[in-house]
Amino acid sequence: MLEQLMGLIQDHSQEAIVKNPAIPNQHNNDAMQTVLQSVMGGLQNEAQGGNVGGLMGLLSGQSGQGGSLMNNPIVAGIAQNAIGSLMEKFGLSNSAAGNIIAQVLPGVLGSMISKTSNPNDNSMDFGGIMGSLLGGGQAQQTQQQGGFDFNQIGYAMADGKLDMNDVMRIGGSLLGGGGNSGGGGLGGMLGGLFGR
Repeated sequence: MLEQLMGLIQDHSQEAIVKNPAIPNQHNNDAMQTVLQSVMGGLQNEAQGGNVGGLMGLLSGQSGQGGSLMNNPIVAGIAQNAIGSLMEKFGLSNSAAGNIIAQVLPGVLGSMISKTSNPNDNSMDFGGIMGSLLGGGQAQQTQQQGGFDFNQIGYAMADGKLDMNDVMRIGGSLLGGGGNSGGGGLGGMLGGLFGR
């Protein structure tokens, strides 16, 4: 996933980073790596903090308030982190760093969402991304034990066939949680992941 994400960052950074005089050419790759680390760090924090539902919603194209990707709380957190990192590493002003992120982040995440939510594009998918973010083992174990398929659910969300309430009910009932997380076991874990 890191290689694909870095490719998207490179694709969307030509104007904002490569052609930007505020970032000397010898630091272009470092600036892109900084954006990569901010995106991965933000997504991992959300996944490991239990906001799997929010991530699935984001990756399936349910951007949030006002329909703008940058208004999504996950994206806003990633943007703040990336702006701070660029300011610290390259001595940029808040507005210069904010400008870079405003140009790069929506394109990168928009492309990631487009690839992930398209079942005909296998370069990125929900299962692979969630596996990377949850450390591989936890997501794989969840899928094997309970038949919980992040791809199937993500594609249904992207089509508008499911919303997060449906996903939370499925997670609880399929895996023995009965819709609540008090039952323990895998159903309880998934109920917890989806905020129940």
